[in-house]
Amino acid sequence: MARATPILHQNNLLLTPRTRTSHSLFNSPKPPPPLSPTLTSVSLSHHRVTRVSTAPLEHAPPSPSPDFRPEISRLKSLRSTLSRSKTLTDKLRAIHADSRVKRFFTVGVSRVLNDYLKLGDYELFLLKCVVAAGQEHVLGSISESVVEGDFESARGLLKSALYGLVEMIEKWDVEGGGGVVGGRVEEEVEGKEVGALRKLLKTLGEMERFYDCIGGIIGYQIAVLELLAQSRYEGHTINWSKHLNESKGCQLLEVHPPRVLDLSEDTEYASQAALWGIEGLPDLGEIYPLGGSADRLGLVDPHTGECLPAAMLPYCGRTLLEGLIRDLQAREFLYFKLYGKQCVTPVAIMTSSAKNNHERITSLCERLGWFGRGRSLFQFFEQPLVPAVGAEDGQWLVTRQFMPVCKPGGHGVIWKLAYDRGIFQWFYDHGRKGATVRQVRFDPLGIGGDWSAPWKELIASRESETSLPGMVLNTKKPITYVDQFGIQHRVPGGRLECTMQNIADNFFNAHSSRRCEGVEADNLDTFIVYNERRKVTSSAKKKRRYGDKSFPQTPDGSLLDIMRNAYDLLSHCQIEIPKIEGNDKYADSGPPYLIFLHPALGPLWEVTRQKFVGGSIAEGSELQVEVAEFLWRDVQLDGSLIVVAENILGSTTMDENGDPKLQYGRRCGRCKLQNVKVLNEGIDWTSGHNTYWKHDVQRFELLKVILHGNAEFEATDVILQGNHVFEVPNGYKLKITSGNSGLDVQLNPIEEKSMDTGSWFWNYKINGTHIQLELVEL
Repeated sequence: MARATPILHQNNLLLTPRTRTSHSLFNSPKPPPPLSPTLTSVSLSHHRVTRVSTAPLEHAPPSPSPDFRPEISRLKSLRSTLSRSKTLTDKLRAIHADSRVKRFFTVGVSRVLNDYLKLGDYELFLLKCVVAAGQEHVLGSISESVVEGDFESARGLLKSALYGLVEMIEKWDVEGGGGVVGGRVEEEVEGKEVGALRKLLKTLGEMERFYDCIGGIIGYQIAVLELLAQSRYEGHTINWSKHLNESKGCQLLEVHPPRVLDLSEDTEYASQAALWGIEGLPDLGEIYPLGGSADRLGLVDPHTGECLPAAMLPYCGRTLLEGLIRDLQAREFLYFKLYGKQCVTPVAIMTSSAKNNHERITSLCERLGWFGRGRSLFQFFEQPLVPAVGAEDGQWLVTRQFMPVCKPGGHGVIWKLAYDRGIFQWFYDHGRKGATVRQVRFDPLGIGGDWSAPWKELIASRESETSLPGMVLNTKKPITYVDQFGIQHRVPGGRLECTMQNIADNFFNAHSSRRCEGVEADNLDTFIVYNERRKVTSSAKKKRRYGDKSFPQTPDGSLLDIMRNAYDLLSHCQIEIPKIEGNDKYADSGPPYLIFLHPALGPLWEVTRQKFVGGSIAEGSELQVEVAEFLWRDVQLDGSLIVVAENILGSTTMDENGDPKLQYGRRCGRCKLQNVKVLNEGIDWTSGHNTYWKHDVQRFELLKVILHGNAEFEATDVILQGNHVFEVPNGYKLKITSGNSGLDVQLNPIEEKSMDTGSWFWNYKINGTHIQLELVEL
């Protein structure tokens, strides 16, 4: 089976120079980077002269491509030796035999690392792996800057500091000195460089442990160089089929198309599959890969100015994590309405240390009271960061001494990481047989979202590269970082990533002999689900720049897809609503309207459509419904209407441990609108302060209903014109009808017998493969 080369190329003509000064590890020295895009440097005798180049930079002859093969061979030999070493002592002895390691780790340097920095054997092993991998510049190596063939060597930062310490220590020992020199040594050792070194050791330790199946740090560098070499030598490809056959012990590999399910065509099957999913909810856990750094989105905390990770994207007025939990609770609420039982799903979240991702996510959960689910139903496992490498030579990019540029290693690491951190066992302990993986998008991923635990455990527990699916080196997106002098750099590079979707490459059905009669698709363990793309996923990976006419993969484009879905949903409810046109029409304006519906109104569309019947929504209107028990009958909206309930899904009580727990269906807020016309000025669509995808807009007027506790709001046969805010207290029902002199407004307490159930509610029933709703009034 032919495989595409798993590397994406960067075809930039203008390459920004790096700050690294270490010489190339390979046979082809590269010329110095230009001092600016229009200046070049030449050497006359031993004096550097700067002259203006008249030739366009893109026509300059390219640097010779390095030959990675000797370095790959050297590292593979070292990896093989290390794999045969059974103890840490044996591994230290083996790696210290490497010529690079010997040259760097002199007696004096080793003494400082051991005696004064108090590094243990494993920490020394990690540092030696870095040097052996050809990345000694990360530690401040002896470097050479190349200027037209003239080499100028200078001690690196670390070695200068270490040799300085060695000299002071030796002088101290010889002279029998004491406190002053010793104090100076301690002051040097306790500086910020040591803090950076400790952070580096933590990153290296995680990297060595996670990539143990391919050889740790050494194996990581081998994989990087192999992918770079694969992209440069024509005809040189990695025989992935061979690797896969060996891992499965197969003599023959055949590819058969799996079963295809098109949900947009087979609606009856789609309804049945949805019911199966809801029915099986008590057997499933939930996994959220939230370790992404989202560099291209350019998220910034408005108060601190700090960069924010993807999980903190303020989409539609809330973070992505809040959106994921809302979707999950909507499914749990539907389960409660169908089966009358409480179901609370355990959630495992993969975080990372990028942009304080882990701390921000855990703090958000604490601040929101663990979403009324309890701390015990959340489990966090931190994604390791991996060094970014330059696309030219495979060298790790660094911002300063001990600080390589690190990024998360792709969502595909989730399988092995979950196995290593005991996440699968944690799900088993909560009685779960499988889990649903939700990508960080704005709608459910849909395809490839479910997994059967035995499959993933089998794959993740393998001691080979098959537990890291889809390893790629994506150099298509430049790496941007700031060096120690505050200078920003943008260079072609990437990091070794594992792609989540490529887990399917490791799913096989094995047979003892070839099945000449063929294989039935229904007998395969894999299947493919099709649907209209915007109903499955609408990604937002990059920030839309001012004046940019392009919408794909931006939050603005994703918002338009959500509005299109709202049109598809409501236009089938006999509601007149303008259709969303092509993206080009909205390049210089906002969307034609804003409609945000809480997922618990369904989350299945056939459920939602029974709560909305008739009426119209005019262009430029805004509708937000944050309540599950809701009825819309013949409502005409021209302006802004916002309904917000405090108890959307139920009420919160304290359990025996003092943790808040959400009880589904108990004391929900409720809203009925029948034959109502809402007229107001609504959103100021001309305001330059509007950010529509954040749902951050300026308004002239609006009608807002706020429901506290189990409060209820009803409006029948009325026109609600102008600016109004109706705030209903807990335990009361506000009813508005037409009166002789305008509106008749009545606020009455809810009867005691209806406090938990409400004066009315929707009764859910299963009829074949469909769900039917019945309005029950008490």
